[in-house]
This record gives sequence, C-alpha cells and structure tokens, in this order.
Amino acid sequence: MASIFTKIINGEIPSYKVAESEHFFAFLDIFPLKKGHTLVVPKKEIDYIFDIDDDLLREYIVFAKKVAAAIEKTIPCKRVGMSVIGLEVPHAHIHLIPLDDIGDMNFSNPKLKFSEEESQDIAKRIAVNIG
Repeated sequence: MASIFTKIINGEIPSYKVAESEHFFAFLDIFPLKKGHTLVVPKKEIDYIFDIDDDLLREYIVFAKKVAAAIEKTIPCKRVGMSVIGLEVPHAHIHLIPLDDIGDMNFSNPKLKFSEEESQDIAKRIAVNIG
C-alpha cells in the first residue's frame, strides 16, 4: 500500500508543493512547527533514509540544501534546521524547519495552523527562491 507521501507525490492527496525534481518532492508540512516547515521526500518509496543507496542519498541532501536555501531567503530566521526522525510515516523524509532558537525544533511543541491562502502563498514564495 502506498504511503501518504507517495499519494501526495502522485497528486492523489493535495499538497503545497515547494519543489520537485526527477527523484525528489518538497512540500509544506501540514502540521508545521514554524512557518515554512517543509518536508523533502524521495519519489521512490523507501522507508528508512539509511536504506537509500549512496548516490541517491547524495542527490537527496543536495536537493534538500537547495530547498533550505530558498526557505532561508523567504522566511526570516537565523538558519534552517534539518531533522530526520522517520517513525511517523514509512517513507524517508527530511524536515526543514526555519529556526530562531533550538527550541523551535522540538516536535512536542504545538503545531501551527495556516489558512489555505497563507499556505499557498508561503509555498509559492519558497518555490520562487529556489535557484
């Protein structure tokens, strides 16, 4: 059975897409810790990030780096943090989170809610800043 992320990649579930390449897809987290919190996933459904072959893993990190740079240009923050937890969805994913404080990366923090219009605007502005 396809993961929720595969369904998002295939357009079966709507998302706020930020970037896409041949092998990767980036979209806003629907339960963000901070404005601009983005998930980056491989299009190939692989459960555990360390099961990704080395060449694809290198490409994955470079793709995530480009998305992080665009987030940093779009959302005022000190830097963009990266987290890989991999327990909640059986599909490898990187969280990119704008940070002003180390506590911003605490997944126990309350999740934020944005309107559809605001989420579309955030995704569009990040997408424009991808080089």
